[in-house]
Amino acid sequence: MSRLIDGKAIAAAVSTRTAASAALLRERGITPALAVVVPTDDEGAAWYVRSIGRIAAQVGIECQVHRLPLPTDGAEIARRLSELSRHPAVHGVICQTPLPDGVDLAVVGSSITVGKDVDGVNPESLGMVTAGVPGAFPPATAAAVLEILAHERVPLPGRRAVVVGRSNIVGKPAALLLLAEHATVTICHSRTLNLPGVCQEADILVVAAGRPTMIGADYVAPGAVVIDVGINPVEGGRLVGDVDTDSVLGIASAITPVPGGVGPVTTVQLMRHTIRAALRANAMDETG
Repeated sequence: MSRLIDGKAIAAAVSTRTAASAALLRERGITPALAVVVPTDDEGAAWYVRSIGRIAAQVGIECQVHRLPLPTDGAEIARRLSELSRHPAVHGVICQTPLPDGVDLAVVGSSITVGKDVDGVNPESLGMVTAGVPGAFPPATAAAVLEILAHERVPLPGRRAVVVGRSNIVGKPAALLLLAEHATVTICHSRTLNLPGVCQEADILVVAAGRPTMIGADYVAPGAVVIDVGINPVEGGRLVGDVDTDSVLGIASAITPVPGGVGPVTTVQLMRHTIRAALRANAMDETG
């Protein structure tokens, strides 16, 4: 029987630890602050920014939302990100997507100082994660994948992990974090030959392909742990993942649902990274 992993419960546990660290900072007269630059009027982005603000308030982080006048361009986005990165009272900076046509997240993200790049969009951050150099934050979604596996006590050393998707914000960094935990990692993508066969070799299957319900029963080995990162709106206003959960139930040992799986943990990871950035900036031990 498959078990649905409760992402909300994991997020709550992380929030408790993060709030304790935020309280410690405030006792020292330091208000941890996260700045969110919003260069879009996308409704989904607006919902997510509200969610960030709500969770930030719960854990004791000041959330500053900087909405840019529209239309905007890459130069203005980069300028604002750079400006906030230099502000001594701001500890974390993120850039909300989607971006205007022709604007590359990695390009504008390079304007965020690595120490405040709490969602890991600066290419330098990804390079440091690749090299195992401390001081950089991985993207929050990739960090959430590892947080879930750790909370569920899924053993990683020597285990076969397959990551479907190679984006800079999920697939690649998730694979790097799994590799750092001594898993044997394969990254798959749209040109992978015999994708179902490769996925069936996985003890841990992480799916971040951005295609609704593409992973079915023939992709999953009995007993595998499946982490579904996808969030896809479909007809009727529902959200579905990249995994056809109904077909995988009874095959996987555990699976993250959509919604309620990776999403809540991702938002809390942003808070955790912001607190860690604030602790580092004030030469305090990282306890969150």
